[in-house]
Amino acid sequence: MGSQHGKLRQLFEYNFLEYTSYVIKERAIPDINDGLKPVQRRILQTLHNMDDGRFHKVANVVGATMKLHPHGDQSIFAALVNLANKGYLIDRQGNYGNIFTGDAASAPRYIECRLSPLAREIMFNKDLTEFIDSYDGRMQEPVTLPCKIPLLLLLGAEGIAVGMATKIMPHNFCEILNAQKQILNKEEFTLYPDFPQGGMVDVSLYNHGNGKIRCRARMEEANEKTILIKEIPYTTTTQSLIDSVEKAAKAGKIKIISINDYTAEEVEIEIKLARGIYAKDTIKALYAFTDCEVAISPNLTLVQDGVPRTATVEEVLHYNTQKLLADLTRELEIDKSRLQDRLHARLLEQIFIEERIYKTIEEKTSYKDVIAGVDEALEGFKKELKRPVVTEDIERLLEIRIKRISRYDINKQKKEIKSIRAAIRKINKYLKDMVGFTINYIDSILTKYGTSYPRLTELREFTEVSVRRVALSNLTVCYERESGFLGHQIKAKSEKADFSITCSEYDRLLLIYETGIYKVIQVSDKLFVGHDVHWVGKMKKGLIFNMVYREGRENLCYVKRFASPKFILDKEYKLFDNHKRSKILLLSFGKEKSARASLMPSPRAKSNIVEIIFDEYLVKGPGAKGKRVSTRIVRRVIDATGKKPKEKKVNLPLPGMENIVHDRGEKK
Repeated sequence: MGSQHGKLRQLFEYNFLEYTSYVIKERAIPDINDGLKPVQRRILQTLHNMDDGRFHKVANVVGATMKLHPHGDQSIFAALVNLANKGYLIDRQGNYGNIFTGDAASAPRYIECRLSPLAREIMFNKDLTEFIDSYDGRMQEPVTLPCKIPLLLLLGAEGIAVGMATKIMPHNFCEILNAQKQILNKEEFTLYPDFPQGGMVDVSLYNHGNGKIRCRARMEEANEKTILIKEIPYTTTTQSLIDSVEKAAKAGKIKIISINDYTAEEVEIEIKLARGIYAKDTIKALYAFTDCEVAISPNLTLVQDGVPRTATVEEVLHYNTQKLLADLTRELEIDKSRLQDRLHARLLEQIFIEERIYKTIEEKTSYKDVIAGVDEALEGFKKELKRPVVTEDIERLLEIRIKRISRYDINKQKKEIKSIRAAIRKINKYLKDMVGFTINYIDSILTKYGTSYPRLTELREFTEVSVRRVALSNLTVCYERESGFLGHQIKAKSEKADFSITCSEYDRLLLIYETGIYKVIQVSDKLFVGHDVHWVGKMKKGLIFNMVYREGRENLCYVKRFASPKFILDKEYKLFDNHKRSKILLLSFGKEKSARASLMPSPRAKSNIVEIIFDEYLVKGPGAKGKRVSTRIVRRVIDATGKKPKEKKVNLPLPGMENIVHDRGEKK
């Protein structure tokens, strides 16, 4: 039983690993060489096989691609529409949907496509392509296409495999090619995403193809009551953005009258605002609470040499640039080899005709003697040739037609030999400076196609929108001391509640109890907080607290000042020793505050009142003990802000008594 269980486990592990490998390499993750997933590569190869310059029905293209792709027609159709809507490799005719609104394309029988001029120029070269058998062995398909631009960074990609995912951002056509030129010139470069939807992007946390970016819609104030959205963030559509705005409005985070979508060729969403609400403030709230701002976490995972790995933009660009250099070198060498073969053939023909070698075979009686005779006759001219003469060369000479022996054809052949030699010299010149040749090639692509692909997304550093600051204060939180409950669903029994605070759902509430305990809580519907809350308010950074409290053990009063304390939500902290007689006597806020403490009467004291000017005390931590008000017991403390201090009574001497000095009640 145990051995069967082990075999079953091995079977599952093997099959799972096979499936994992297949999903990663054959479906979800693009290859670094051509930036394509297998289905995209098969679509482009099929379009190349069918290419005659005219449009083809997408249904026909999908059907032909199924000869190479082992999956269904819907996956091929979806991939073709997605690739066509990126706008680089496939020319479209018909309704391919709308990347702005999210509308779907028409059925494949109604729309047409063909390869774009750019795709024909950069994507295909049979001499550089390695082919393998298709899934059923009936056809040949490319392992990768010999793409001459970094298509992986140009198109971007998104896919989920087993245990990994990829999310590669698209970049600008011209910026990618200019970065390749900088690599070839050994210069530094930076490359940032560019999205077909436009909008704005903050790349301050973009980590070379990974990290995090924030995308924003581009909004305009048509007037103080109307907002127009002109461009949308990457990964959103006008419909998803409108849904997020309506959801925020329903939740009370923003107030609008209506939202209308007028998008056609360009995005235009109109938002009308409610009475008392203005565009300038609402734009910030839209960024905070809706999909007008989205955060994206790029993940540059790719397949290289059959193995998945995470790379950087710079690594991908350096790899593709070196590959372009190698591919162009191979192309030149192949062209040179073909020119040399042509030159060899033309030189042989020239010798064969001008030296009248064809006359040596007139008396030969067998084909073998003919071959041997021509080979013997060419022996004296082999130094003029680029390579040794083989039987195939002689057979080609014997196939020359009689008209080629005319003077006209001989002159024409001399011109052709001259042009072939010139072409070989030109290629040799290029091969000596492949970096310069590659830069010129990139420049030619930029000149031909660059103007069609300007940057659409603006690079901008966003200021963080504080959710608490832009949220509408649409909740009224009440505290009932009698019941001990706090919340925005509490209705006070009397017209005036013990505490009533207007706030938003994102605010934090600071509770300070009579006993000196304080804690910070979230705004809630209804929460029991106790009967001895001294003060409830919104937690504000930098607020100064002025406090007079009785220390229970000593039965003395202390004054302390502290700023808004740091906190962990719902955790209790102490402002002073939690003795049963300890108690807050007065609490005020800010500067220029004062208080008046009434002391227990003493027959020897000149005054029973102490004026407390809070600004005279240092701001310390919330746990500091503070400074003692008096060595005598304090009966009560009142807020004296704005009141004039009481004048101390002074008994003036009677006339004629100025020189009498009192000391200990005795007259001297």
